[in-house]
Amino acid sequence: MTTTMRTSYQEALDRLEEHALGGFDMVLRALDQTIEAVERRDLELAGIVVGNDGLIDSRYLEVHQGLITLLATQSPAATDLRLISAMLHVMKGVERMGNQCADICKLAPLAKSVPPENEELMTRFSRMGRQAHAQVRQAQLAFSRRDEAMAQDLVRQDYLIDRLNRECFPIALGIGAAEDQREWAMTMLLSARALERIGDNAVDVGEQVAFVVTGLFREFEGSSHPV
Repeated sequence: MTTTMRTSYQEALDRLEEHALGGFDMVLRALDQTIEAVERRDLELAGIVVGNDGLIDSRYLEVHQGLITLLATQSPAATDLRLISAMLHVMKGVERMGNQCADICKLAPLAKSVPPENEELMTRFSRMGRQAHAQVRQAQLAFSRRDEAMAQDLVRQDYLIDRLNRECFPIALGIGAAEDQREWAMTMLLSARALERIGDNAVDVGEQVAFVVTGLFREFEGSSHPV
């Protein structure tokens, strides 16, 4: 009986981790659609991202409730307790990353149908999108593989997206004095900031990987990147 209960518990935990990792796939899809929507000024695609954010929220709630149930009924200890704690934090990060994609897409209608685009700013935004995608994917792999070195490398990766975000500010400030130019530039700055936060959330996932592996929680050195 005890063996059967243990098997059922382990299967439930494995299933919840699989669903948690699937949440990353949902974010990656939303992120790719978000970048495409901004680059192509596709308001219909932006609306799809906003509408699908509820699916990511539902995945978060599903995994969160499952983990809480395991805590309440199985009294996990040691490694399993660390994993459950980490997954609770990770799923919150997944939910936030989905929100940040939706936030960018909600800003899209603020831009004119044919906005006064600036190639420098658009190029950096697109690069930030690709970098955010790479970081989310790396965080997913690091968690799946319990790879602390891959998790720690997210700090280096995050520096790249932080730098691109900072480069957006002087470009936006010098974009022009016309109202539509300023409006578009501010919309792009807010969108770039959301991408930068996705990178930060990926680093947070990496810190949870280190916690699962070592049993000690610590913020990665240099992860705040003071300027």
